[in-house]
Amino acid sequence: MSRAAVVFHERDHDLGVRNVGSLGPALRERGFETTTFSFEGDSRDAQRPPAEAFDVVVLMGSPDAAYDDSLPWLAEEVEFIDSAVAHRVPVLGVCFGGQLLARVLGGTVTRAEQSEHGFVYVESDDRDLIPSGPWMQFHDDTFSVPPNGLSVAQTAAAQQAFVHGPHLGLQFHPEITADVFESWVQGWDARGVRAEVEASVDVEAIRAEVAAREESSRQACGRLVDVFLDRAAGFR
Repeated sequence: MSRAAVVFHERDHDLGVRNVGSLGPALRERGFETTTFSFEGDSRDAQRPPAEAFDVVVLMGSPDAAYDDSLPWLAEEVEFIDSAVAHRVPVLGVCFGGQLLARVLGGTVTRAEQSEHGFVYVESDDRDLIPSGPWMQFHDDTFSVPPNGLSVAQTAAAQQAFVHGPHLGLQFHPEITADVFESWVQGWDARGVRAEVEASVDVEAIRAEVAAREESSRQACGRLVDVFLDRAAGFR
């Protein structure tokens, strides 16, 4: 059986597992055994396999910044991603994960001039890989396309997707479900930042749209996983 590492970024293990959303089932439905873990806090699993033991690595989102080297766990995760890249293990990065993948590959991650929250229309240059249309956004930072990478999707505010060899970095959240969004809200509560988020984001409006789009989002996630895996297989 193929193996997928799914790396989340939450101090609370249960919340982190919920953050994975529809990506976990999509991988398992396609024959992958998923190992879900974090490098952070109480969720850290020191006994996890090395990157080269996996067939795919998936990096999830985070409320932290991919350029914040004061994070005590970040260097270890960067080393893990470096190893995956060196061993040509395909990496799928989501939001923070996409930013961190871009950084490891030589790109930059900075504060965005314009944040994006909620479903935003994404314009794609490769609609077979990333269909144009509304994708869930929740970010204040942005990445540049790394050297030898190719931009494949954008909004007016930010790069949204790039490919680099077998790897795919995303700024948006294909994994979104109603439960994923609720896990984010509970994470904000745990970190004491919910009031700060709600001061600038219409959480109730986004919650309602996430629920309304849940099934179409789940289907779009599955299609994206299919294309990512098919594309990655071409580099073996």
